[in-house]
Amino acid sequence: MNDVEGALEPRLTIGSEQLALLEQLSNTIGVSGHEDAVRSLVIEKIRSRVDDLQVDTMGNVLAACRGTTAERVKVMLAAHMDEVGFIITADEGGGLYRIERVGGLVTNWLAGKVVSVGRETLPGFIGTVPIHLLDESDRGRAVSMKQLRVNLGAQGAGRVSLGEVGTYATRFKVSSNTIFGKALDDRLGVATLIELINHAPANIDLLAAFTVQEELGLRGAGIAAYKMTPDLAIAVDSTPAYDLPVWDGSENTRWNSRLDDGPAIYVADRGTISDPRLVRHLVQAAEATGLPYQLRQPGGGGTDAGAIHRQRDGIPSVSVSVPGRYAHTPVMVARISDWQATVNLLYLALQRMDRTILDRSDDDYR
Repeated sequence: MNDVEGALEPRLTIGSEQLALLEQLSNTIGVSGHEDAVRSLVIEKIRSRVDDLQVDTMGNVLAACRGTTAERVKVMLAAHMDEVGFIITADEGGGLYRIERVGGLVTNWLAGKVVSVGRETLPGFIGTVPIHLLDESDRGRAVSMKQLRVNLGAQGAGRVSLGEVGTYATRFKVSSNTIFGKALDDRLGVATLIELINHAPANIDLLAAFTVQEELGLRGAGIAAYKMTPDLAIAVDSTPAYDLPVWDGSENTRWNSRLDDGPAIYVADRGTISDPRLVRHLVQAAEATGLPYQLRQPGGGGTDAGAIHRQRDGIPSVSVSVPGRYAHTPVMVARISDWQATVNLLYLALQRMDRTILDRSDDDYR
């Protein structure tokens, strides 16, 4: 983590307006492949602020804010609209429905949870066997998907069709500097892109891609990048802050990012080795402006950058994420201060971009 005092420059603030938008985004259901409601909200918020707006055949929202200076670099910013959840696979009558996972979910996290289901966002829950009826040997075992049913009650009988989706019914909350909500992976990134569109710099062409089906393997991002043909790209996401103490009190050496340390700049993950020129540019922007930042520990996970950087002749790419705890569970926890620092790092880094950012130095080959 680095926090160097730098020159004061105009900054963006996360206030009541930005938090209200994030609340709308978090509370909206947008399970992978069914991002319609989130897409409509995004279009509503950016329509009057962009020079070009289209929805491609996959459902990605592609928007452009054209700069005004000569020799502008085309910068793609990508954030995914989708979230993990489940899909209805069978109607068993009486308001009971069989389900399968959509995206990375641990089955035990579904058991006993309150959910919202289908186009009507019907309230329901996922029932599980009470502890009183379990044998001692069964109490520590993982729950399988075939054991789970969504229960919508008698009033929900026949109201949901096969193929409709659902997810956790968690409602967004703010307590001091802390945000609680579902789908903050990656509605934080979506809200960040909207804020940057509202303050698009004149020195670049800002190409904003609100992508679909990231949670199923980065399916929308590659198509968006192929269409937009950017000079470089930044995936804006949320990364798990694995920064809790380990159970035996020893040092946690497995953390990859931490809450309260600012935006996480990726060096490498499972799908991408970040372009060192872009990493260097982001670090220099943070240090020059006194913004906190952290370098995310290389390792697993991935973002839309994994699909973007392999399009056409190759697109220099990097990821910047807001750290958050408990991703893909009913509630994720993040800090407003980390989100604000992420918005400002991107805002100030974009203002410093020109075509020289793609020049190579000898250091890039060492």
